[in-house]
Amino acid sequence: MQINSKIGGVILAGGQSKRMAYQDKGLIHYNNLPMVGYSIAAMTNAADKTIISANRNLLAYQQFGLPVVTDCCDNFHGPLAGILAALEHFTDCSVLLVMPCDCPLIESNHLHKLIAAREACDAEIAVATDGQKLQPLFLALKTSLRSSLENYISQGNRKAASWLNFHAIAKVDFSWPENCFFNVNSQQDLALLQNSTQTNQ
Repeated sequence: MQINSKIGGVILAGGQSKRMAYQDKGLIHYNNLPMVGYSIAAMTNAADKTIISANRNLLAYQQFGLPVVTDCCDNFHGPLAGILAALEHFTDCSVLLVMPCDCPLIESNHLHKLIAAREACDAEIAVATDGQKLQPLFLALKTSLRSSLENYISQGNRKAASWLNFHAIAKVDFSWPENCFFNVNSQQDLALLQNSTQTNQ
């Protein structure tokens, strides 16, 4: 049987955004574009198919022209629930590429690097690192890990980094360029990013 080598991509936009006063981060504008737009640009140039994982404002996300998938439960069980929903959606793909919606500095070449690193050593999961710590929501993982993740979540576990410990991982170094994983969790983060962009122009 031939293995399907298609890559599915999921953009995680299903969180509550507590530190952003519960605003939907993917729909907040940075440089006149919703932040999810940057993720879409990166992901659609790296994956064969792309979906958005969201649990609210579904009509707004559907306007971007991609399928929108919700978690199987409505209690905001965290990003792993969004990853599991994507694994359930992409039954015809062998690899799932994962990124959040709130890191507008990530580009498609970063995602291609994750894909290549996982393939090079046939790791179960390739995970990004900024040189100091893991970035556990930037992943390229085998879709065959669906049952593992399902079991992990069913036991009440929520931490992505802890789930990675159960699998053979390849750590992919993104220590340069600096700050490519800058994520916008608050209005202060957004202001800092905007000021940094204006300074560098």
